[in-house]
Amino acid sequence: MRFLKATMLTLFIISCAPIRVNYDYDKTTNFKTYKTYQYYADMETGLNELDTKRLLNAIDAKMEAKGFGISENPDFFIDIKSEEYQAAQRQAVGVGVGGSGRNVGGGISIGLPIGQANINRQITIDFVDENKKQLFWQAISESSFNPKATPEKREARLNAIVEKVISGFPPEQ
Repeated sequence: MRFLKATMLTLFIISCAPIRVNYDYDKTTNFKTYKTYQYYADMETGLNELDTKRLLNAIDAKMEAKGFGISENPDFFIDIKSEEYQAAQRQAVGVGVGGSGRNVGGGISIGLPIGQANINRQITIDFVDENKKQLFWQAISESSFNPKATPEKREARLNAIVEKVISGFPPEQ
């Protein structure tokens, strides 16, 4: 029973891994002029087709809640790129052997990794004004990624990422 509780607590903590987001924007942009958007037709997100659909649905829902709409003649375009990477392992056990005597010293140390490296995903979302031919807002999110997650967990994770990313748009000036 104690093992089950410890396992459940560990899974809960891992599933709540933080989503880090960095924002950048052009300070001269008047964000009130933007009301409609569209995605680039040739966008390659780096996600599989199902995850791309989940991500776009989450963005559409959040943007609609903020008063933005999709249009054939949009005020700006959205471009999405992502990549997966393995985070460096932080947990290790050090085993050392050393000796000294009569002002002579020596030693050997070995670091043994514990567990496996985490897989993370970085998603970059760019808002581009095609009329001005310039990027005016960007968000880069980093979070853990489980390639074996169920579709429900994938959707929930992508919704959480979009919630945090779009909460920074438009920026408070």
